[in-house]
Amino acid sequence: MLDAARTGAITLSTSASLLAELAEVLQRPKFAQRLARANVTPHTLVFGYAALARLVVPAPIEPVVAADPDDDAVLACAVAAQAEVIVSGDSDLLALESYEGIPIITAAQLMARIAS
Repeated sequence: MLDAARTGAITLSTSASLLAELAEVLQRPKFAQRLARANVTPHTLVFGYAALARLVVPAPIEPVVAADPDDDAVLACAVAAQAEVIVSGDSDLLALESYEGIPIITAAQLMARIAS
């Protein structure tokens, strides 16, 4: 997916709160070995992602994901970005299937769409 963003095949959008969450998540021990193998730090990865993405101010939305209110930040970002799709591996978001007419799909589904 990042390669698709680098080539301009897709446009990524994010917000400051989503970048902060990504930085926090990448600090978790379960990612340490994978990041070390890739010879990249969480900071470098977040910085690189931020450089590829368009930063938006999240739209104000009503709470949607009761099980994980932080997921609402993804939805608010997508609305503000006028996204065509929301790409996520989060089960709570995927269970919605769409939000405000924006389909919610996995990265694999997005890559299949791009390939076709």
